[in-house]
Amino acid sequence: MNETIKPLNPIAFTLGPIQVHWYGIIIGSGLALALYLAIREGNKRGLPKETFADLMIWAIPISIICARIYYVLFEWGYYSKHLSEAPKIWQGGIAIHGAIIGGVLTVFFFGRSKGISFWKITDIAAPSLILGQAIGRWGNFMNQEAHGGPVSRAFLENLHLPKFIIDQMYIQGTYYHPTFLYESIWDITGFILLVLLRRVNLRRGELFMSYLIWYSIGRFFVEGMRTDSLMLTSTLRMAQMISIALVVLAIVIIIYRRKAGLADLRYQDKSNQGLSH
Repeated sequence: MNETIKPLNPIAFTLGPIQVHWYGIIIGSGLALALYLAIREGNKRGLPKETFADLMIWAIPISIICARIYYVLFEWGYYSKHLSEAPKIWQGGIAIHGAIIGGVLTVFFFGRSKGISFWKITDIAAPSLILGQAIGRWGNFMNQEAHGGPVSRAFLENLHLPKFIIDQMYIQGTYYHPTFLYESIWDITGFILLVLLRRVNLRRGELFMSYLIWYSIGRFFVEGMRTDSLMLTSTLRMAQMISIALVVLAIVIIIYRRKAGLADLRYQDKSNQGLSH
C-alpha cells in the first residue's frame, strides 16, 4: 500500500516557464494576513494608517536577506566552497531566527525615523507575527521538509491526523514526525494567548517579550525532533541555543524595564513617542 502513496504536488500552477510553488503562496498568504491584522490593530492603538504598510516595504526584504545570511553562515563549510550558491534562496535554506533578527533591527530604525515607539510597534505586531509563522509552516508541509525523525504509520494514525497529512509524511519509503504541524499548532495557540493578553493591558514591550518566550519554548522542543537542524557543534542545535537565550533575554528585559521605570506606559495607551517607552 505504501508504494502507491504519492506526495502532494508542491507546484500550484505554471505561467509559461515560471513555476509557482505552494510554498510561496502559503508564505505570502501568511504575510498578507499578518499585515492586515497588524494594520487593523495599529489603527485601534493610534498609529498612522500607513505605518505597517511602510514598515513591510523594508522589513520583508531585509528579513529574508538576514534569514539567508544566518543560514549560510551556519552552513559555511558547504557555501565557502560554493559561493555562487549563497544568494540562491530559491533553492531553499532560510532560518526564522535570522528573519527575526532582521525584522527587529528594521523596526528599531524605522521607529526611530518615524518617532514611533519600538515597543509599541513590536507589541502590536506580535500576535500577527506568530500567526504568520503558524501559516508559513504549511509551506514546509507542501515541500515535505522541516520534519522530524522516523515513526510508524500507526503512530500517526493514533494522533488522529487527516489522511492527507499522514500520506504527505511518507517520504522515500519512511513516515516521519510532522514537526511542521506541532509548531503550527503551538503558534496558533500562542496567537490566541497573545490576543487574550492584549486585554490584560500589559506594560509596553511585554506583549512582544511574551511572544519571544512562547515561541522559543515551543521551538526548543520541536527543534529537538527535527532532522535538518543547523548545528552549533556536532551535538548542539543552534535553534535550541538561540531559543534558550531569547527566553532568558526576554525575562531580563521585562525585569530591567520595570525596575528602571521604562515600562510605565501600557499596551492600550495612545502615545506613540519615545523609543524607551
